[in-house]
Amino acid sequence: MDDDALLIDRQPLPAGVPSRLGEQIRFLAEADKLKTILRASLLAADDRRENDAEHSWHLALMVILLAEYADEPIDVGHAMKLVVVHDLVEIYAGDSPVFVPGAADDQQERELAAAERLFGLLPEDQAAAMRALWDEFESAVTAEARFCKAMDRLQPMLLNWLNGGGTWEMPGATEALVRAREAGVVAGSTTLGGFTGLLVDEGVRRGWIRP
Repeated sequence: MDDDALLIDRQPLPAGVPSRLGEQIRFLAEADKLKTILRASLLAADDRRENDAEHSWHLALMVILLAEYADEPIDVGHAMKLVVVHDLVEIYAGDSPVFVPGAADDQQERELAAAERLFGLLPEDQAAAMRALWDEFESAVTAEARFCKAMDRLQPMLLNWLNGGGTWEMPGATEALVRAREAGVVAGSTTLGGFTGLLVDEGVRRGWIRP
């Protein structure tokens, strides 16, 4: 099928579906593509790469369980919306692995174009609401967004620890880059940043992270 085709076009909805509901179902069908977008991180429980949908679910669970460690009070329900929405644009933009040189060079342009295309499938009011959530996460102007970004940094580091190095052992990974990711955790949670620091320190000691 053409890359520009929507998933719903494979099996069009029956006649009589109300217009608004049809647009919402069209978006939900297209969101199924998130399950096909592979990240660099390996699962801890299986010998395969994680996909974006699994990553987003894991972040939502982390928000529920670790919200008490946020440096600023957060609305957990709102934070969960942010992490569920934040990677949807990768349906069209693809993942940009941090340790692959050049992978993020045009990331902002790709993701902005993807946001326009994807959220534009929804009814106008919901398109605006979803886009606002995505913009909020990207800009990190709220306490919720700062904490969610911290979880987005912590989760792959936890997987790397559980995998005995994981993406830390990729050719493009250096201690300086890993420390920069660690700083992203600290920005949302001093406590969880300290935890991440312990993982990184031990990763360096064990040779999983190159100086």
